[in-house]
Amino acid sequence: MSTATPATTRTVVEELLRRIGRGDPEHVAEMYAERGDWKLDWPEAEHGRAATPWIRYRSTRADATAHYRELAAHHVPGQAATEIERILFDGDHAVVLGEIRQTARSTGRAYRARFALHLTVEDGLVTRHHVYEDSLAVAQAFDANEPGDVTH
Repeated sequence: MSTATPATTRTVVEELLRRIGRGDPEHVAEMYAERGDWKLDWPEAEHGRAATPWIRYRSTRADATAHYRELAAHHVPGQAATEIERILFDGDHAVVLGEIRQTARSTGRAYRARFALHLTVEDGLVTRHHVYEDSLAVAQAFDANEPGDVTH
């Protein structure tokens, strides 16, 4: 059973977002429980894992570290931004709404993708990390056959 209060959830989520913004995968991963539930909303059968290896199910803190390393390795440093529009809190749950802007390293193509991130905090650590994003924009940015920048 969770011991998180809305104040604890807010503190953990805000710290997680600060760490993600700083870009140190090991420091970010410290915010996750040793075991957790990590999902990304992605059409599994329709994307090339080689181009987007960070998009897959995760379940451990080590997986969280790998996610942030892979994400950084496949995007152009200094050409990224995230706009957080709203964070909603309900007990041990939080939903972060916003938009990411990135540039795919392999194609040089910039993209924008809206997202919703559902987090659950238990005992001061993130145990659920479910992302719902514009996966089409991400896929098109990494598709060498797509022309131009991608915005939806």
